[in-house]
Order: sequence, then C-alpha cells, then structure tokens
Amino acid sequence: MIPTGRWSRPCARAAPQRSPLCLGDQGFVLRELALRPRELFTPGTERGTALTGVVGMIHELRSALDAVEARAVVALTDSLTLRKQAEANARVAQEAAEAPPMAALRREAAHEAAREVSMLVGRSPASAAHSLASQRRLVADMPEMLTALATAQVTSTAAHRTARSFAPLPPEHRSLADRLLGERLPDLEGAGSETWDAATAAAIAGADPHGQKRRHQRARQERHVTVRRAEHGMATVSARISALDGARIRKRLSLEAERLRAAGDRRGHQAIQADSFVDTLLGQEDGMVATTLDIGVMITERALIHPGGGDLARIEGYGTASAEVLREELRGPLGAALTADAEDAMGPDGPALHAVMRRLYTHPRTGELVAVESRARAFPAALARFIRWRDQTCRAPYCDASIRQIDHILAHAAGGATCLDNGQGLCAHCNGKEQQTRTVQRVVEPGTDGHVVEWISRAGTRRRTRPSSLTSPVRRSRRRPTSRPHSSRPAHPPPAPPPPAPETPA
Repeated sequence: MIPTGRWSRPCARAAPQRSPLCLGDQGFVLRELALRPRELFTPGTERGTALTGVVGMIHELRSALDAVEARAVVALTDSLTLRKQAEANARVAQEAAEAPPMAALRREAAHEAAREVSMLVGRSPASAAHSLASQRRLVADMPEMLTALATAQVTSTAAHRTARSFAPLPPEHRSLADRLLGERLPDLEGAGSETWDAATAAAIAGADPHGQKRRHQRARQERHVTVRRAEHGMATVSARISALDGARIRKRLSLEAERLRAAGDRRGHQAIQADSFVDTLLGQEDGMVATTLDIGVMITERALIHPGGGDLARIEGYGTASAEVLREELRGPLGAALTADAEDAMGPDGPALHAVMRRLYTHPRTGELVAVESRARAFPAALARFIRWRDQTCRAPYCDASIRQIDHILAHAAGGATCLDNGQGLCAHCNGKEQQTRTVQRVVEPGTDGHVVEWISRAGTRRRTRPSSLTSPVRRSRRRPTSRPHSSRPAHPPPAPPPPAPETPA
C-alpha cells in the first residue's frame, strides 16, 4: 500500500524552500520500494487484486507528478523572468524607458529554463522547450485538462498533444475549447488516440469556427520532411504535408503494392510500398534528375574486412550503422559502380559515383578522431567537416539534433583559438550557449582523455559531453585502494601501454 495522502498533505503545507526536501523524501521511499521490495511484488495467486491497486496508484502518481512538473516548470520560467526584469531595471537605474521589452525577457527566460530542465531531466533542449510551451498552455489557459491530468483522467501524452493542438488559438478561444473538451471527458473514457484527436479537433472548431482557414494556412507553412535513424541500419522518413496530399500518396502506394502483388511479387504489402516510395523519390524508375551526393562513411579496416569484430560504421548525417549494411551495399549496385564503369552498372542515366579513400587516425585510448589546428577565425571547410565527423550530432547535453554550426567552445572574442580542441558541433538552438548557461569549457585535467566539454547551467548543474568513439575505447581497470589490510589477493601487474593509434579508412 502506498500512503499518498499522508505524503501529500505535509508537502502541500510546506514552505516553497522545503518542497524539494519533502518531494525528495517521497522519492526515497519509491526508490526503496523499487530496489528493495521484499515481498511486496512477489507473485502469488492471492496478490492479483493488491498488485492491480499498486499499478493503478502508480499511474495516478505519475499523472499527478506530471501536473506538478508543469506548474513547477512554469513557475521556474516566471521566476527567471522576474529576476531578469529586476537585473535590467537595476542596470538602467532611473531610466526605465531604456529597459528591454518584456517579450525579450520572457524569451530569454524561456530559453534559460528549457536549458535548465534539459540538463536536470536528461532530455534534449528542443524537447524541453516544446514541453515548456505546452506546460504553460496547460497551466495558464487549460484548467480542465490540467485537472484531468492531475486526477489521471488523461495521460500526459494526451494532455500535451492537446496543448500543442491548441497552440494556434488565442487565449480566450483556448479556454473555451478546453471547457468544451472537458465536458466530453465522460464520453471519452477508453478512447484511443484517433478518437481523442477527433474530439480535440471538434473542440477547436467549436471554440473558433471562423479560424479554420487561418490555422490551416499556418499549418501549411510548417510542412517539412524528417529523416530519423531506426534500428539495425534502417531509417524512418516522415513528412508533414497536407491531409489531401497524404491521402493521395497513401492510396497511390497501396494501389502500386496491390498491382505488383497481383503480378506475382512475393514481397509484403508494406515492403512494396516502402520500395516504391524510395525508387520513385530517388528517380530509379520514373526519370527524376540524377544528383551526385558527397557522403562521408567512416569504417575501421577490421569491420570492412571482418565485420564479426563488433565495430560499427558511421555515416555522415545519420550516425552509427552495422558494418554489414555497408558491406552489403558494396556488394550491390554501389560496389559495381565503384569497381566498374558507372554507365555499365546503373545505366546511361545513372549518377557518376566516385570513391575517395582517406586514412583517419584515432586516439589510442578513447577511439576519438584526432587532427590539426587552424588560425582562421571561421573554421575552414576541411576542419569543420572533420569536427562533424568527430561529433556526429550536437554536443550539448542530451541533444541529438543534427549539427548546423561549428562553435568555438571558448569564444573567439575571448581569445579562443580556431582549432580542433576548441571546436564543437552544435545545432542552431544550442549555439546560443552563452545566453543559456553559466559557462561551457573544455576539460583538461589529469586522467581525462579525449575531447571532454563541461556544461554548467545557471543553477550549477554540471554535465560533461564527449564525442562517440569511432573504435572501441580501451577500458581502464578500476584502481584498487592503496590500503587493504585484510586482502590476500596479489597485486595486479601494471597495465600494458596502449596500442598505437589504428589507421581507419573512411
């Protein structure tokens, strides 16, 4: 049994400064239940009802915590805004007209709060920023959904999805839509995501029936295509397009799959759709204009010759992939085009393919790439591309976005050099690190190998990042205590010196 009532009342009456301690006590109890449950979760024929109650209570606790988190994050942002406003007023003294506009202060506070939450809970800055926006809508304009979340009537996913759907509405229409959707909650018990989305759309239309065209035009401006990595060397391609175009594409692919299946094709229906999508988009069959792409692939000589060693390959703009994926490509049309004439391999209209081999050297212990420096202020193209190869994705804590800019860790204006050690790849959002954090600095200390960067938030939260190793790093054995009076084990011999840096063809 989880005594939530006796927990929550003291916390509700506690002063704001004691709230973290009170919540920490509750977190300690939950950790003890998870790590040392004793007989609480032992299976038994008579325990089904009790365990059902535990699972249900956990769901209620999770929903309540999500609602509390929404209020806490919004309060954090408002507190940062008040602090920034006080600092701005102190700078301008009696000249209040020169104070920065409130919108700018709110924007800076939101960025700082998103960075703080990102580093505290281990989420990407973009995800933390999106959550902050939906949490503010829930707290400010959606009391029905916030109450439903706190009382476990809806899940956090549904509440945040609804808040994002309400984003184009002005505050007064958002409150009306929230009330309309709240009135339908008894009818939506057990509803799936499609039913819930339909009810959300109906509430939006009921609150602002004349704004449908405006919302559609705004949504059309946000159309985009996204390519994300998937498991085992695959990728997921998604596109945000109009509903009509999406229906047309879906039907066209379905008809093509049915036609090929009727003609004797033994591939699955979904597999035919995926292959037809790729062939049509890349112009393999329908005469699209051929395009030559420059793709960097890093693979060790061990993986290239013997993939059973466990090394992974890295594809520029994608990340790690199984070495066998590249080996299969080299045995297919790509390999034929590289070893023979491109026209013979892929036809007269096929793209000309050229393979350029480079030898890259890795650090003997960390497996990171190493290279040379430059004195230019802007990173030269070759050095910038090398940093992209080394970092692969944004180097900010918990951010896996694509690299958009090559950043000086120590700003060039502060004397930072344009070199590999002082460079890191960041996304556009994280490149504003000077305004979002207290400091970002390169870590150079005994016992720390490789390119380690430490991020310190405004509140003092510290996180360190380093690039992924291209090869398997050498694991150091844990150092034993200097004094072990009761140990009879012989001392280990000193470790052998690290092997020389391997040559890595890319």
